[in-house]
Amino acid sequence: MHLVIIGNGITGVSCALAVRRLRPGARITLVSAESAHHYSRTALMYVYMGHMRLSDIKPYEDWFWDENRLGLVYATATALNTAEQLVVLNNGTTLRYDALLLATGSESKLGGWPGQHLAGVQGLYGLPDLEAMARDTHGISRGVVVGGGLIGVELAEMLHSRGIEPVVLVREARYWASVLPPEEAHLVDRQFQENRVPVRYHTELREVLGDAQGRVRAVLTTAGEEIACQWVGLAIGVTPNLSLARMGGIDTDRGILVDELLRTSAAQVYAAGDCAQHRQPAAGEVPIEQLWYTGRLQGETVAHTICGQPTRYRRGIWFNSAKFFNLEYQTYGRAPAGPVAGMDHFYWEHPSGRAALRVYFQAAPPHAVAGFNALGLRLRQDVCQQWIRNHTPVAAVMAELGAANFDPEFFPQHEQALVAAFNRQFPQQPVVLKRRKGLRALFG
Repeated sequence: MHLVIIGNGITGVSCALAVRRLRPGARITLVSAESAHHYSRTALMYVYMGHMRLSDIKPYEDWFWDENRLGLVYATATALNTAEQLVVLNNGTTLRYDALLLATGSESKLGGWPGQHLAGVQGLYGLPDLEAMARDTHGISRGVVVGGGLIGVELAEMLHSRGIEPVVLVREARYWASVLPPEEAHLVDRQFQENRVPVRYHTELREVLGDAQGRVRAVLTTAGEEIACQWVGLAIGVTPNLSLARMGGIDTDRGILVDELLRTSAAQVYAAGDCAQHRQPAAGEVPIEQLWYTGRLQGETVAHTICGQPTRYRRGIWFNSAKFFNLEYQTYGRAPAGPVAGMDHFYWEHPSGRAALRVYFQAAPPHAVAGFNALGLRLRQDVCQQWIRNHTPVAAVMAELGAANFDPEFFPQHEQALVAAFNRQFPQQPVVLKRRKGLRALFG
């Protein structure tokens, strides 16, 4: 069997490694025009900030690929013939496949604003974007970031780390309003304030203004403000990369349409990761999942089907994590930004504004826990997911809260304050905190 994989991100590489394990004799070829070797996309910001080198974000040494008989082709796929099972590359090579995985990822969304073509205007998704940002922000004094999501705060922190003033434009009334409740969003806003990052809420980009050399010189906002700047980062999200799928006549919508086995409309062609759109997502799941761990899981899942072991993709319990300057964030399960019928929640915030926990649970007895938001606290993923999976009553979760604590030894422990706050908010079901064993119990 010859498996061709278009894309060497986490999805493509996870599939390749799983297929090598399941079918040791398979021929596997990975094609990518972005980079010769796989790298960790989520670590790009740390390269820009000087915390890591490019070599540090490559999970595998260069010898790894030959050692595991994984062929790497640094080229662009320019044509796809699904009837003859052929992929044509821009270097003149034609690859015949027995199975093809489209793991083409995403590309930054562009809002269609006047002036967005100017030099110094870009998104941040891959290595070419990082290289452009490093080049175009060298020696500048101010950049404008458009968007109030995870990439927006990353771009702001990246600029801030080099002494460049970032100005952030957020169209909603608070940061990441579609995901974070007001209290959590306020803690993120405190991080902006403490790091002296100006944020314009209720404000959108209207136009990018250029100079005589075709480079950005300012932006004009919907509030009528002209903000002088030398760089603009567009952080309004990403969209699946569909160009090759469309060349091959494969069914697409917002993404490449796949069934529960991650099969496309073309025989022996599969799609997974950022570019895939599930025709019938499972209950509580979304059609397009654009996270690192879902990409890895989809890559591993589709490998089994490719190797003759049909396996349905199931995401399981949702989780995500991020960092807002000095504030870490974790979320598990269902954690809506606003009220949901039949769901209640408990919220605690430390007086310092640097730690908070929200626990979601069903309003009806036995009040099964449904999700968590943690900021400035580290919770064990396996423990939280087990509680959600087992429909554990929230009172039992609060009593055992120490089991989920993943903060380093001797860090401040907040379980007693959390349980006391829970008992004040829900006096009808008082909780007694169970003490932890070991050093945490002695010194916490």
